[in-house]
Parts: sequence; C-alpha cells; structure tokens
Amino acid sequence: MLPRAARLRRSEDFREVMRRGARAGRRRLVVHAVHSTDPSAGLPRTGFVVSKAVGNSVVRHRVTRRLRHLVLRHLGTLPPGSSLVVRALPPAATASSAELGADLDAALKRLSLLPGRPSDGSATPRPETAADTRGHAGE
Repeated sequence: MLPRAARLRRSEDFREVMRRGARAGRRRLVVHAVHSTDPSAGLPRTGFVVSKAVGNSVVRHRVTRRLRHLVLRHLGTLPPGSSLVVRALPPAATASSAELGADLDAALKRLSLLPGRPSDGSATPRPETAADTRGHAGE
C-alpha cells in the first residue's frame, strides 16, 4: 500500500497533473508527470486512473493493485514533490505484472524520472515521431 502522503486523492490534483504534466504513453498505460521546483517538497505523489474500458471491477482492481505495487518500488527514486498519474489502457487488463512493469519503467525513463536512456528498446521506441513522419510521407 502506498503511504497516505504519497497518494493523489483530490480530483483537482489529478486534473492539474494530467493538464500541466508531461506525458509518456506505452501500449498498456500512460504516465502523466509534473516535476516540482521546490527542493523541500515531500514524497512524490501518485494516483491511478483505471476506467471501465479496462474491464469489470474485479479486473480494474487487479490492474490497480499491480500498478500500485510497481509504483511503490520506484517511490524512493522519484524526485521529491513530483506528482504522477498512471492511466491504464484496455490492454492492461490482460497484461502480466512484468509487462506492466516494463511499460511503467519505459514511461518513467522517457519522462526522465528514472536513470537510463529515454528508450532502451524493451518497450515501443518512441513511435510518435517516427510514425507521424511515415504517415504523412505516404499521402
């Protein structure tokens, strides 16, 4: 379980992170992040969005538990005061914890919240720019 101080709970907080934050999408999830400029800020805070498109309540709660566990292991490495919203996509319903973990790690690296290259090839390598240019070239 995430510590109470490490959870986003108010809808205004979720809305602010999703509107102002940087975003990194993967096949099974999207991570929105806002970096804090205050060096004395507290623990990083995290919230989860798992809609009905993912599945019924049993599936949604399973996905949320898996994501919460995966984020908990990164809590100490995230910048103090940063805020994350992890939004599960429908393919998360059938994904294993390892697959969700790989997507989360790749998204956090892309947002420069974890050490390492932005894309290490274990997840989809930044298709936004490559796919956009290929899609327009054929028209």
